[in-house]
Amino acid sequence: MNIPFAIQPIQRAFEAINPEIRETAQVSGLSSWQIFRLIELPLSWRGITGAAVLTFAHTLGEFGVVLMVGGAIPGETRTASIAIYDKVQGFDTSGAGSLALALLGISLVCIALSYGVCERNLSRRRDVTDA
Repeated sequence: MNIPFAIQPIQRAFEAINPEIRETAQVSGLSSWQIFRLIELPLSWRGITGAAVLTFAHTLGEFGVVLMVGGAIPGETRTASIAIYDKVQGFDTSGAGSLALALLGISLVCIALSYGVCERNLSRRRDVTDA
């Protein structure tokens, strides 16, 4: 369900790698797997990290899919969004509000982290192209 949130940052990170780097590695005798493992993966780790953070942040608030696929088995498949739902159903609005506030805080930290990683990646690319 959350794979689309991961694909775009990862795709952009791999697209940002200069094709000449791949060609140079290929001419140097590296196999496709070695080029991926030794060159492309280290150069795109920030995009991969950003994708992981975005996917995690979106998964925190996921409700429908988690409830339908995982169910709501107490102590096993309970997520924050399902706990909020249970609190509201039990008329515990202050408990639901506290959980929602904690979920909001975690989500904001994840998004800020994602933007920080992406901004560092962009500034690094700008520095490389300016040099």
